[in-house]
Amino acid sequence: MALADMRKDYGLAGLLEKDLAKNPFKQFERWFAEAEAAKITEPNAMTLATVGRDGHPAARTVLLKACDGRGFVFYTNYESRKGRELADHPSATLLFPWIAMERQVIAEGKVTRVSREEAEVYFHSRPRASQLGAWASPQSTPIAGRAVIEESYRVVEKKYEGREVPLPPQWGGFRLVPETVEFWQGRRSRLHDRLRYRRENGGDWVVERLAP
Repeated sequence: MALADMRKDYGLAGLLEKDLAKNPFKQFERWFAEAEAAKITEPNAMTLATVGRDGHPAARTVLLKACDGRGFVFYTNYESRKGRELADHPSATLLFPWIAMERQVIAEGKVTRVSREEAEVYFHSRPRASQLGAWASPQSTPIAGRAVIEESYRVVEKKYEGREVPLPPQWGGFRLVPETVEFWQGRRSRLHDRLRYRRENGGDWVVERLAP
């Protein structure tokens, strides 16, 4: 398959050291608000990259559900492929591809589970159908066909009819605690701006400019 030579050049904006917030969380908050204002489709969609026990990498799109000074939070089934891989190798990379704005954010760091109490609060803020789906789906497990998962959903729906859906024991959140966060802004002639926050041993953040 031949790909068209787009010869795209980037020139919407720049990113200089003087433009940065004092820490990556404030800078992310600023860029995220700008992505929302620009009507980016699902600005909280991010690629999550993990490594399995066999050393093979894997990537998939998940949704960011919280971000504060502690890190970036997403939720999943702990028995899914990503859940198992994070249990075996609790480090990951997140990438936010805000292509329409010629931007991306890359966060790398250690991953820990959020508390059960925090997961409870988020779980019960979800639509009821999503809560039932968390019980119905043995995520990442091969199944014989769609009818299997639809029947599983009907069984769960009937089981919890008229009462609160409890948080499944195999479902919860992960928090990526970043060690580095890179803010990438496309620039002309492929001389992109790449400014990376890196956490030093004392916990302070330093900013480094990376060659494009």
